[in-house]
Amino acid sequence: MDEYDPQAVEERWRERWAETGRYEADPDDGEATFLTVPYPYPSGGMHIGHARTYTVPDVYARYRRQQGDNVLFPMAWHVTGTPIIGAVERLKKGEPEQLSVLRDTYNVDEETLQELETPMGFARHFIEEHYKRGMQSLGLSIDWRREFTTNDERYSKFITWQYETLRDRGRLQKGLHPVKYCTNERQPVTTHDLLEGEEAEFQEYTLIRFGVELDGEAAVAPMATLRPETVRGVTNAYVDPEATYVLADVDGESWLVSELAAEKLRLQAHEVAVRETFPGERVVGNRVTNPVTGDDVPVLPAGFVDEDNATGVVMSVPAHSPDDYVALQEAKADDERMRAYGVDPAEVAAIEPVPILTIEGYGEIPARDAVVSAGIESSDDPALEEVTRELYNREFHAGELLDDYGEFAGEVVEDVRERFRDHYRETGAFGSMYEFSEDVVCRCGGAVEVAEQDTWFLTYNDPDWKEAAHEAVARMDAIPENTRGEYDHTIDWLNEWPCIRNYGLGTRLPWDTDFVIEPLSDSTIYMAYYTIAPRLQEIPVEDLDREFFDALFYGPGAVDDPDERALALREEWQYWYPVDYRFSANDLISNHLTFYLFHHAELFDPEEWPRGIVIMGMGLLEGRKMSSSKGHVVLPGEAIDDYGADTVRFFLLNAGEPWQDYDWRADQVGSVRDQLERFWNRAVEVIDDAGADAGAEPVPLADADLEHVDRWLLSKLQTTVEEVTDALEGAETRAASQAAFYGVEEHLRWYRRRTDLSRPGAKRVLREVLETRLRLLAPFVPFLANELHERLTGTPAEDAPWPAVDGSFVSPRTELEEAQIERLTDDVHDIVDVTDTDPDVIRVYVAADWKRDVFEAVAEVGPDVGAVMSEVMADPDLRERGNEVNDLVNQLVDVVRSRGEDVAATLTDVDEYAVYEHAADFLGREFDAEVELYVEGEAAYDPADRAGNAIPFRPAIHIE
Repeated sequence: MDEYDPQAVEERWRERWAETGRYEADPDDGEATFLTVPYPYPSGGMHIGHARTYTVPDVYARYRRQQGDNVLFPMAWHVTGTPIIGAVERLKKGEPEQLSVLRDTYNVDEETLQELETPMGFARHFIEEHYKRGMQSLGLSIDWRREFTTNDERYSKFITWQYETLRDRGRLQKGLHPVKYCTNERQPVTTHDLLEGEEAEFQEYTLIRFGVELDGEAAVAPMATLRPETVRGVTNAYVDPEATYVLADVDGESWLVSELAAEKLRLQAHEVAVRETFPGERVVGNRVTNPVTGDDVPVLPAGFVDEDNATGVVMSVPAHSPDDYVALQEAKADDERMRAYGVDPAEVAAIEPVPILTIEGYGEIPARDAVVSAGIESSDDPALEEVTRELYNREFHAGELLDDYGEFAGEVVEDVRERFRDHYRETGAFGSMYEFSEDVVCRCGGAVEVAEQDTWFLTYNDPDWKEAAHEAVARMDAIPENTRGEYDHTIDWLNEWPCIRNYGLGTRLPWDTDFVIEPLSDSTIYMAYYTIAPRLQEIPVEDLDREFFDALFYGPGAVDDPDERALALREEWQYWYPVDYRFSANDLISNHLTFYLFHHAELFDPEEWPRGIVIMGMGLLEGRKMSSSKGHVVLPGEAIDDYGADTVRFFLLNAGEPWQDYDWRADQVGSVRDQLERFWNRAVEVIDDAGADAGAEPVPLADADLEHVDRWLLSKLQTTVEEVTDALEGAETRAASQAAFYGVEEHLRWYRRRTDLSRPGAKRVLREVLETRLRLLAPFVPFLANELHERLTGTPAEDAPWPAVDGSFVSPRTELEEAQIERLTDDVHDIVDVTDTDPDVIRVYVAADWKRDVFEAVAEVGPDVGAVMSEVMADPDLRERGNEVNDLVNQLVDVVRSRGEDVAATLTDVDEYAVYEHAADFLGREFDAEVELYVEGEAAYDPADRAGNAIPFRPAIHIE
């Protein structure tokens, strides 16, 4: 018997697949299945988390091929944007962290480092040496003829067509729009370009335009808030005395803001000219005028003010902000600090909270009540954040404004906030400013700020486009189903989306080539490009104009003189389209996946819209999030060298369903390697036992000498085929692989105990089970399954049809009979273990016939005690037994409830005594004891008076 050498086996199959072009898919007469997964961004290497992302769709692709489908599973490379450029710049600058990742994590040698100093040189290295090599090592069944990069000139022609079409249909507009702006690269960026703050959202702050007089000069001191309705409750303002502030001309007005805020305002389309720079200490002690109430309030010093947040000047509403209430109490208690900055402590002591609303459950000063109730005494108390969040939420949904609010009085904040804000914007008292919900850092290391730019944006806020996108969601298969609402939610809140950059790799905006279409915007319908990519190489680039793609995607009637080459390509596109399933990450629902639906809904007909999306979970490494930048990754190549590709695949697929998170743990991966080796060894034994039959047609099962236990295993095999098929239809790769591998292994373990494996019938059954199982496992462990199946039958498993359920071997009764034998065996083992005995004689007592009559009544009537009693008491013989029958009915009702009515109905056809009689020899071997079988009431020997304890299908047992 040869030993399991995964590396040798896997290398043979890789070479064979490459030589034969096994996975190159062309249109034929078969049913088409088109699967895609997001193309990777090669700004670094492939890690084990990526391996799972690509292996899950590969399993489904292999499954559909065995079902007879013509499957297209392509791959390409996303290089659009600036992350690769940023990586190259960091490399050229010799940044230690970047060099460490390249050298230590991705094993790039010094000579190769020089080849990485151009963007496409960098990309090509990681495409060829990491992603493509890793995918091929894993055995991914990809059609490599269709690969491209998003920097390819033909792909750019395709994107040009897309954006000219969207513009002409009114889905692109130009105007001022907030964007994420890298202050280092000095251009807009999007989620894919970020190192930190990927989840950050734009927050539109209201600027309350307080007046201030600084050394005799009047100015505006704008203060940002998300709660503009609290303006009547402002009691004071804060600045950081150590921070740097400026007086600047902003749109022709004099403004007092932090130095950092001046630059933010400039980015947000304001004309800004800084005139004076000074420390915040100069502002402390001045007074500012509330533009709504006309009240003058003092400016106090505070170290907690962040000069990099909004304007760096903060208003305080201590009646309704627990943060502000605590800060005011601390200011009142710090006379020395106040005097140090020229503030009269008595003036601070006189400040009292000003309420602006009422809310049930709180007194006049809600913030005070919240702080006191929580026992908070310091602004450093971590509980303060939650208390503040809770009060803000309660006030927003239930707080009613006081009479001072005039036309807004008595209204709930939730209903009035926007109208209140808009009213005072119109009067000139309020302005606006954008900030992020969290810190944002570009991959290049630069800070990212909100900028307003005159830019082209996609109008995802168009109601009719939203409606079409919702329809696309309703038509598709969302896996898991509970993600469907996330697409609809994203469609509802999604607004305009800036789709261009100042520079980077990718496609130039056709009508303004100073700009590049950004990464999320050029990756919405590239799935269509896969279908035609190889044949487009035959067509000159200059011929790929608007009319060419119109004819290709919209047919001969779309243009006056359609290009015949385009119409020929249209046939291939229509054969493959739409995408049957897209496998993608959960966090992409909020952008890429929803954009994917929007663009398909706009550019294609409904029958060409995506049919399904399968969501993928996140990977951990030894309990921690994987991070390429921090070197906390496992490279697929290293894992495959250590364990083999089949082991890597099988672990990743068994670690959770695709949409669940999983954790790569080396000890568990090693255990899977051992399990596959044991499987290999068992399989080789079966193949060797087949002898001359190996590779030849075996004796038909119908002609084999099969025993009860053989038919039990064959029935279980049919159940497994059904379970695995159903699971894969729903992309439940874990459930499918568990059933095919571990489930069958459990059945085989019992089978080996139960029968003489040297029997011809047993050998034939084991061969059947192995052959079927290899076909079921082929999508998961293709190297091992193909090798063993070919040795057994002469044909690789992937070229054999997917197993179908053989109804002639489906026998619930046989399965239940064998389950009774297993249950009896377990019960005897339990008694032996508890009593610590070595049995000489095992006596089994089957329930009396009258008890069987009661069981049949319960099975027929159902687990309803009253109904069953009415039925059985109609029998005079049973009625005479009185309480004895009543007790039994209650026991049997519990049995039926626990095992199910279908099982109970099947058991009524089972001869319990005959089942145990048939298994007596097995039980004798199992326990090395004599087995005696009796029927209650007919027992020749019952020394322990056990027979009366028997009930149907729960025999009484006595061990001597």
